[in-house]
Amino acid sequence: MEIVKSNNGGLSLSAGEEFNGMIKGVSKFFMMVVFLGTIMLWIMMPTLTYRNKWLPYMRLKFGASTYFGSSGTTLFMYMFPMVVVACLGCVYLHFKKRKNPHHIVRETNGGVLSALRKPMLVKGPLGIVSATEIMFLAMFVALLLWSFITYLRNNFATITPRSAAAHGESLWQAKLESAALRIGLIGNICLAFLFLPVARGSSLLPAVGLTSESSIKYHIWLGHMVLAIFTVHGLCYVIYWVSMHETSQMLMWDTKDISNLAGEISLVAGLLMWATTFPAIRRRFFEVFFYTHYLYIVFMLFFVLHVGITFSFIALPGFYIFMVDRFLRFLQSRDNIRVLSARILPSHTIELTFSKNPSLVYSPTSILFVNIPSISKLQWHPFTITSSSKLEPEKLSVVIKSEGKWSTKLYQRLSSSDQIDHLAVSVEGPYGPASTDFLRHEALVMVSGGSGITPFISVIRDMIATSQNQKCKIPKITLICAFKNSSEISMLDLVLPLSGLQTQLSSDINIKIEAFITREKEPRSEAPTEKIKTLWFKPSLSDQPISSILGPNSWLWLGGTLSSSFLIFLIIIGIITRYYIYPIDHNTNKIYSLTSKNIIYILVICVSIMATSSAAMFWNKKNKYGNIENKQVQNVDVPSPTSSPTSCGNNSLREIESSPQESLVQCTNLHYGERPNLTKLLLDVEGSSVGVLVCGPKKMRKNVADICSSGLAKNLHFESISFSW
Repeated sequence: MEIVKSNNGGLSLSAGEEFNGMIKGVSKFFMMVVFLGTIMLWIMMPTLTYRNKWLPYMRLKFGASTYFGSSGTTLFMYMFPMVVVACLGCVYLHFKKRKNPHHIVRETNGGVLSALRKPMLVKGPLGIVSATEIMFLAMFVALLLWSFITYLRNNFATITPRSAAAHGESLWQAKLESAALRIGLIGNICLAFLFLPVARGSSLLPAVGLTSESSIKYHIWLGHMVLAIFTVHGLCYVIYWVSMHETSQMLMWDTKDISNLAGEISLVAGLLMWATTFPAIRRRFFEVFFYTHYLYIVFMLFFVLHVGITFSFIALPGFYIFMVDRFLRFLQSRDNIRVLSARILPSHTIELTFSKNPSLVYSPTSILFVNIPSISKLQWHPFTITSSSKLEPEKLSVVIKSEGKWSTKLYQRLSSSDQIDHLAVSVEGPYGPASTDFLRHEALVMVSGGSGITPFISVIRDMIATSQNQKCKIPKITLICAFKNSSEISMLDLVLPLSGLQTQLSSDINIKIEAFITREKEPRSEAPTEKIKTLWFKPSLSDQPISSILGPNSWLWLGGTLSSSFLIFLIIIGIITRYYIYPIDHNTNKIYSLTSKNIIYILVICVSIMATSSAAMFWNKKNKYGNIENKQVQNVDVPSPTSSPTSCGNNSLREIESSPQESLVQCTNLHYGERPNLTKLLLDVEGSSVGVLVCGPKKMRKNVADICSSGLAKNLHFESISFSW
């Protein structure tokens, strides 16, 4: 890579930028040190060195405390470091978003980093996987194998026919029980990472350049590993109990040790979730998949009751971060969101436009989770944001294609009546990358199929805003879109917003659109011009603009929420243990009920998270952020001529005609009765660095990834951004 100079200045950094860079570097360094230290603990855990030297010392240091008891060892060795990493990630991201837009890192051909980002596997059960992902997956599997083999080698060495006979077992039964326990330990390693990819607002993913939607495949991989390993763990114990004629152990709930029944309940809940995740079931019966996944609460609750809170702290850090994120999302979803309008396109597509707080800034390709109670009170669906926070600071738009049951009901309701003057909506998000450095490419090619065009609308709008507000070189943009029918061409009307544009597109913007209509040989000349129907909704006093739940400095507030909730948890647990549990049990773990202790810990964790998250939300909403929100709601009560063709309560039919739209039409080439020749189109793009994004059917995504990884053109850089859930 090389750093290039913008048109309006040199490369010298101000004192503030140098300070930001220093804080970013320090926080990232300590993140890596703490995280690698935690991984080292995972690597050493199965060894005799850890068991005979490290663990006794740490138990003496942390586990003998009258404030935390035996739980202190795993609490401070495994839970505490990951919370620290998440807080450092928040600091890093807070200063990263202050990046100087005039300093651009330009992508160059070749190099190790460029090669690692290229797709390595395209066809197979893992989907499109880069060399970096293969490398980390191999290291993770190596960690699992190393741990399992080391555990078995060390424990099998202590099992002899005499030691087995002393417990009334044969040699194979003793080894089976030992292997079953160690298999469970391996499953805990996977469980420790399982919830991190689905913590949408967490700092850990964006700190390493990932998003929740692009990381969902990691959650799928880990979910398959967790449940496969725990299933084998449970089956091994069932076989052992049957061979020992101890099937009554399956119903045992020991309040002082491992509870077998709790583990079985947890496993059954996990298996029910697992059964609905396979594509044939998930796609055909999405609601079954959606509702069944709420069993994760049962799964984790009984997991803790099964192994005890002391051992759970090894696997709980990721779930703790997820719980903070989940409760913040719950708080955000309680607000009713102000819907400004709905544009209904002939292609059975709806563009919903919401009121947005001007302080809320998001990156292109971000997503928004939408809930419409009149359609379903429980279902939340993710949609790509098509607007740009730079171009439309007070509006946010999403496009919804009528495909499933939920979206079809919404389309039918809005398209069948002109009398709807209000739509109740709740949202969660936006969620997206911390930054998108598309400017590092000389050219940008976006390949879409059908409604897959929606994430690229936000990219184009963001580029237009950049060309209007900043003096920097804009990549040449090529949009290759495939539609089934000519009615879907109306999706191109959404490329440009209704407001926020200058009289014409900047000369710095070089856009080329290649639109393919695959199922029609020629234009339908007999069809009348189809117009876009626009519904304008009346405001309600209870409606709020979309805003960040933690205000403009959300990353710092998230770090403060994580750290303060964990600190409050430590204080409350320390007091309860010192003055209630310790006087009874004296750290023997044999007198006080383990089940009661587990429940106390779970309740304190929940109370700490709920208290700190609620306090952070209310502080931002009332004292700082709320003033802006209330002002904006008042402003949108009376629409301006630029935002509504008539009055707020009236609906209208109109065509979108403007100079920018006419400029866009001149850049568009329509191709009827053919599919895009992706190889030719991609190889014909000129530029030393060409960024390639794709969103559409799985076959299209694989074809594009295959072309980028084939070596036919070294200037093609496949962007590892996924838009498919």
